Amino acid sequence: MFDKILIANRGEIALRVLRACKELGIKTVAVHSTADADAMHVRFADESVCIGPPSAKDSYLNVPAILSACEITGADAVHPGYGFLSENARFAEILADHGLHFIGPKAEHIRIMGDKIEAKRTAKRLGIPVVPGSDGGVTDDAEATRISAEIGYPVLIKAAAGGGGKGMRVARSAEELSGALSTARAEAKANFGSDAVYIEKYLGKPRHIEIQVLGDGKGNAVHLGERDCSLQRRHQKVLEESPSPALNIEARNKIGETVAKAMRELKYLGVGTVEFLYEDGEFYFIEMNTRIQVEHPVTEMITGIDLIFEQIRVAAGAELSLKQSDIEFRGHSIECRINAEHPVTFRPSPGKILHYHAPGGLGVRIDSAVYQGYSIPPYYDSLVGKLIVHGKTRQEALMRLNRALEEVVVDGIDTTLPLFRTLVREADIIDGNYHIHWLEQFLARGGMTA
Repeated sequence: MFDKILIANRGEIALRVLRACKELGIKTVAVHSTADADAMHVRFADESVCIGPPSAKDSYLNVPAILSACEITGADAVHPGYGFLSENARFAEILADHGLHFIGPKAEHIRIMGDKIEAKRTAKRLGIPVVPGSDGGVTDDAEATRISAEIGYPVLIKAAAGGGGKGMRVARSAEELSGALSTARAEAKANFGSDAVYIEKYLGKPRHIEIQVLGDGKGNAVHLGERDCSLQRRHQKVLEESPSPALNIEARNKIGETVAKAMRELKYLGVGTVEFLYEDGEFYFIEMNTRIQVEHPVTEMITGIDLIFEQIRVAAGAELSLKQSDIEFRGHSIECRINAEHPVTFRPSPGKILHYHAPGGLGVRIDSAVYQGYSIPPYYDSLVGKLIVHGKTRQEALMRLNRALEEVVVDGIDTTLPLFRTLVREADIIDGNYHIHWLEQFLARGGMTA
């Protein structure tokens, strides 16, 4: 096991990793920008090192500064959390070159899955179902026209080198294709440094279903069920739940075992999430995230398995301690991402939290690094915290979520709490009858008002 882990992240995920390390008896090092000097993970860590000014490129993405912090403190491993350097294959290689352990997958797997075209090819080779579309990057409009005609409109144009909704456009007809291609390429170039795009069939009302996997890099791998992340705005997840109200046991077991088998063949190391669109009983691979996910707590709540703990264990060379038959799914869990944003306009709302009260009670968990008097900085992601609930049934989880949302107090800044208080009373949400376009359609018809 590692002696000392440097946490190369901030906010709630840094605190989440720190807590797992403390339970494992591992010393911790918090790195931080000058803007995060008063952050919770900095206060709780055994040691802390300032690695630069507020800008992420000068601090949390500053590899030489992180290496220096490892050397100064004697850390022998780095946990990257999510975002920042968590899916940077070169960073993993640099750490290895300096005799440090990267708590994450092998660099080759990060690189493969970070290239959306290569990821799709790999998934297809491993027997994972994929969305109909181009086999690789689309180089000109004539090729795009031919492929689009073959798979049928509407089509989705996506950046090969990135995600998060950047470099993504829909063409609903041949007349829209050229303009959509041009816009997607320009966005992809601006955001990811590459204008490579590919084309997929655009699905009308799919669910976003993702499978959580865990492997030890030695050919052992298991799946820990699915999460339904279909409530999204601008391709960003807003609410997640597990299990999905759209799947039955047979569908869950079939896609779960398909993914676990593929990870065994790949000899995947660590945690990862294989993401699908699901429509009319069919799964279509869209990408794999080679890191811990923001929404991992819902999986922990229904399985009782600490994913960060397992991530650290296998990174240290241990074999997987779990067999598929060991994993049991109990009850239902839902997570809300509470952001420092206006609930109607979604305008960022950094600033000082004047009053803060976290909800409590049976089956309620809050993953957050904020406190009363803490100032949300304007430089990073707007996540304030994640409210997670668990119940014996989905109905009980929804009732518990409704109650917990009424207890939360975050004063001094705008948050998305009013949005969730509205959503838990919507009939479609109560019935589990929603898809990836539902939230944007709800907002467009005035579901939220000032």
